[in-house]
Formats: sequence, C-alpha cells, structure tokens
Amino acid sequence: MANRTDPAAKSIRGTNPQNLVEKILRSKIYQNTYWKEQCFGLTAETLVDKAMELDHLGGTHGGNRKPTPFMCLVMKMLQIQPEKEIVIEFIKNDDYKYVRILGAFYLRLTGTDVDVYRYLEPLYNDYRKLRQKLPEGKFSLTHVDEVIDELLTKDYSCDIALPRIKKRWTLETLGSLEPRRSVLEDDFEEEEEKEENDQLDGLEDEAHEKDYYRGRSPARERDRDRRRDRDRYRERDYDRDYDRDYDRERGRGRDRDRDRDRDRDRDRDRDRDRDRYRLRDEKDYGRDRERDREWEGRERERRDRDRGRRRSHSRSRSRSRDRKDREGGEHRKRHARSSTSPRRRDGAEENGTREEPKKKKERKEKKEDGTDHPDPEIAEANRLRASLGLKPLK
Repeated sequence: MANRTDPAAKSIRGTNPQNLVEKILRSKIYQNTYWKEQCFGLTAETLVDKAMELDHLGGTHGGNRKPTPFMCLVMKMLQIQPEKEIVIEFIKNDDYKYVRILGAFYLRLTGTDVDVYRYLEPLYNDYRKLRQKLPEGKFSLTHVDEVIDELLTKDYSCDIALPRIKKRWTLETLGSLEPRRSVLEDDFEEEEEKEENDQLDGLEDEAHEKDYYRGRSPARERDRDRRRDRDRYRERDYDRDYDRDYDRERGRGRDRDRDRDRDRDRDRDRDRDRDRYRLRDEKDYGRDRERDREWEGRERERRDRDRGRRRSHSRSRSRSRDRKDREGGEHRKRHARSSTSPRRRDGAEENGTREEPKKKKERKEKKEDGTDHPDPEIAEANRLRASLGLKPLK
C-alpha cells in the first residue's frame, strides 16, 4: 500500500508516473531505510519540510547502489503527484536551493516541453553552489545553472533516463515559445547608450575647438601655414622616396622573375636531354640484345653442324672398321683350311706379333679418349665431350 501510486494521479506520457524511474532503481528505493522511515505518509504540504532538510543531491552511490534522499523525495513526488502550482512554487523558492532543484527535476520528468523551457531557463541565472554525491560515494561541487543545463541538454541525470523533449528552435518555429531574451541584454543596451553619448560629447568638443581656433591671431595663422607647407614638402619627399623604393623593388622583382624563367628553361632542357639519352640507351641496349641473340644463334648452328659432322665421321669409321674385321675373319678362315709351312707359321707368328701392337695402340687410343674411365659418370661425361669435340676429363 505504501508503494502504490495515488489513485487520483494522472498517467504521465501514457504510463504510471512511478514507471518513469527504472525498475531496479525503483526497487532499491522501496527497500531503502529513508524511504520507509521518512517518506511514509508524506503529503504535498509535508513534503516541503523534508525537502528543506536536504543538503546534497545525486542518484545512487556505493557498491550496492543505495539511493540518496533526494532520489527518494523525487520518487515520492511521482507517487503523490502534487499540483502544478506547488511544483512551480518549489522552482521559484529562492531561500532553499535544494527545494528549487527538486521541483525542477520533477518538472523535467512530468512537464510538457513548453513548461520545461519556460520555468527552467530562468534558473540559468542562479549561480549558487550545490553538493553532489558521486557514484563512488564522494562529494563534488557543482552549481545550480550547471544542473539546469544538464536537465535541458542531457539524456541522463542522477541515474534516471530523462524523457525526450523538442529542441528550443523547433518550438520557436512552431510559435510555442518566444525567442529567448538574455538578462544581460539590458546591461548591453546601457553600455551601448553610454558609448554613443561619449562619442557625441567628443564631437561637440571638437566643434568647440574649431570655433575657438577660428578667431586666432595672424601669427598663429602664419605658423599654421608654415607647418602645413612643411608637412606638404615632407609628404612630397616621402612620396618620391616611396616611388624610388617601389621602382627599385619592381626592378628586383623583374630580375627575380627573369632568373626564375631562366632556371625553368634550364630545368626543361635538362629534362629533355635526360629523356633523349634514356631513349638512346634503350635503343642501344635493344640493338645489343639483338646482336647477342644473333651471335648465340650462329654459335648454336655451328655447334650443331660440327656435332653432326663428327657423328657422320665416327659412323663411317665404325662401318669401315667392321668391314675390315669381317674381311680379315674370312681371310683367316680361308687360310686356316690349308696347311701352313713353318715359314708361313713363323710369318703368322710375326703377323701376330705385329697385330698385338696395333691392338695395344687401339687400346691406348681408347684410353686417351677417356670413355673407358673406371668412374661411370666421368666416362659418360667424356663421351658427351667427345661428341662435342672437347678434351676428355682426366
């Protein structure tokens, strides 16, 4: 029963007024000791006494996020829903600043956009100090105008999500609000009037001086003419010196422009020569490459031709050797059938002794060729080098 909203209370923004506070914070307020002991049975009249006892403002603090008495009283105002005139009296109270902040906070939660701007903007001129309890449990110093600016410009204040309101310029465009007028405009107008009066007084003093000097003596007139002539000559000399300096600077500027143009032409010629040399080098490099390719092609053809000639020569030599061996074998068979005399036998032995050096010579030639090397890799390499016409590996 103690936490229910007043049955006569109207819904705010389509919901129960107490629902403007989040459920977690609402439950913490209901469980707080200050709510149970000090806020039970309060009415709109007795709520003022509790508001006058406030000494700080804030939302929740500490590790378990305990609500402050200020937040408990805001919750009580949402529960009982006091009249609009009472809330306005809270805001207009100049003696108790926390009562004023309590009324402003409640009006920001429940009031219309026009009422919020109309009743809270005049509080920008209140610069009194306030104590604010931080979430860490410490106190910080703030001011009334800072709290009002937070209510009008921020989305959160004292751990409560503030309802959205329209921008002031939108309401001015719709004609709901008049353009804001600063309190300092009167002071500005007074300062402007004072400056205008000072200027008028200065002009009057100059007019009096002119009238006074209008009836001066002839000696003063001569001095004035002499001074005017001296000033004229001085101005003429100054103009002549200025013209001379101007012509000198102009000549220097012309020389600088000429040097700049010369440097630009030199850079352009250098770039052109560099491009020409680069193109020439590229052409020479391409010509050298073509010449190298042609020489490599000729060398390759010459090697192929020599290799083919060596192959044909070795093939013909092997054929002739085979023919000789075949003819020699037939001759030996033919003479083996007939009997041989001792002289012929001796001759055969002599022929045998003659053939043996030939075989040794052939074996020696094979060894010089290097193809019968004991290492098969070297023998294979020697065969390849022999086909290319190169010396064998030792």
